[in-house]
Amino acid sequence: MARDRKLTADERILWGKVARSTRPMPGKAGELTELDAFLAETTAEQEKAEKQVHASPMPMQPAAPATAKPSAGVHHPLERPVKRKIAKGRLALEARIDLHGLVQSEAHVILLDFLIRAHERGMRHVLVITGKGSSMGSDGALKRAVPLWFSKPEFRYLISSYESAAQHHGGEGALYIRLSRRLGERP
Repeated sequence: MARDRKLTADERILWGKVARSTRPMPGKAGELTELDAFLAETTAEQEKAEKQVHASPMPMQPAAPATAKPSAGVHHPLERPVKRKIAKGRLALEARIDLHGLVQSEAHVILLDFLIRAHERGMRHVLVITGKGSSMGSDGALKRAVPLWFSKPEFRYLISSYESAAQHHGGEGALYIRLSRRLGERP
């Protein structure tokens, strides 16, 4: 790998996880603190960019189709027959993502990227695994946060509906998500 190549966001997140799970070799602790400083700086830049996006008068997401009903950020649950077909395997889940072990800021970026790519590819049903988060007696940060994110503008135009998954797909620790149709796509 070329030394002057920049790490992608996914690579930085992965490297951060690896670095936090290890102990530095004797005499190498300085390099680890440099990495921590770099990751903190990158996070600060991302937060600053997000604040600018939210303060910007121009919308950064594509506008919702004119034929779609205006959404107040509330998504409807999947229809029972659709959920039953997905649970029984008669309607395929076209992609899945597992967010276990990620902090909310990492999970938000990765989930948004995943859903945008799935939407661009014309996928309709995906599985998002958040985990149950009951290992430390809590309900789980991602289990609570992910449904709240879906009402935010960056996610709203991507998602048509969502609901908890069947037990064999993760139960309360996973969500079936129906992505909205792309602009100009016919049912």
